[in-house]
Amino acid sequence: MSLIEARDLSVRYGGHTVLSHVDMSIDKGEIVTIVGPNGSGKSTLLRAIIGAVPVASGRLIRDAGVSIGYVPQKLAIDPTLPMTVARFMSLPRRQHPADVAAALEQAGVPDLSTRQMTDLSGGQFQRVLLARALLAKPDLLLLDEATQGLDQPGSAAFYRQIEDVRRRLGCAVLMVSHELHVVMSASDRVICLNGHVCCQGTPEIVASAPEYRALFGTGTQGALALYRHDHNHSHDDGCDHDHGHAHDHAHDTGVIPLHQTTRDKVH
Repeated sequence: MSLIEARDLSVRYGGHTVLSHVDMSIDKGEIVTIVGPNGSGKSTLLRAIIGAVPVASGRLIRDAGVSIGYVPQKLAIDPTLPMTVARFMSLPRRQHPADVAAALEQAGVPDLSTRQMTDLSGGQFQRVLLARALLAKPDLLLLDEATQGLDQPGSAAFYRQIEDVRRRLGCAVLMVSHELHVVMSASDRVICLNGHVCCQGTPEIVASAPEYRALFGTGTQGALALYRHDHNHSHDDGCDHDHGHAHDHAHDTGVIPLHQTTRDKVH
């Protein structure tokens, strides 16, 4: 069974339908990226998954006991409020110092516990948010444009950390990103969203889909070349997925039909 599965999911704000008849699922250990234009419902889908917005119709099915960690798009902290990283990590309930230290280590910032939150750089702040999400020991990690505001090197370093977290913890990752080159290099699957699921599948398959090109054009071909060239390596992670490998998709004939679940697609 999938960790999370949406079946015919719709979400409305007032009289406006934000998401319509969405079918998608996330399996253990895979990295899935949601792409789409502004206002396409990407953040709303993540918020529906964590229960922050109500579902108007359809079903959201969670595997029994699944734990979810969530890294928001941004988080505002009062600059006049003195708060160390360790204190922030223990909100809203106190965490054992060893658990805090382990989470900061996993997020790549082991030495920040005594630093003030307001003194952190953008990249450090996002790593601390990641560490806080990892306290839940998640089976599924949700990232809502977690690199927004970071420069390209900072963004690349953050996503490398995410892949390391996935490999070490075995958790699945569902992330929203505008950085198409990252999508091509880091994802097992891509879901193209524009109020509904336009198409989904492997990065190369989605990038060649007419629905995707209608939204983003054909400018991702260079990113695909980068994807093939720079990621021809293997990960010994014990999973049954090809995480970040260079792929030969000559056997693929098209995008997953919208009525076909992702479990029917052979990777």
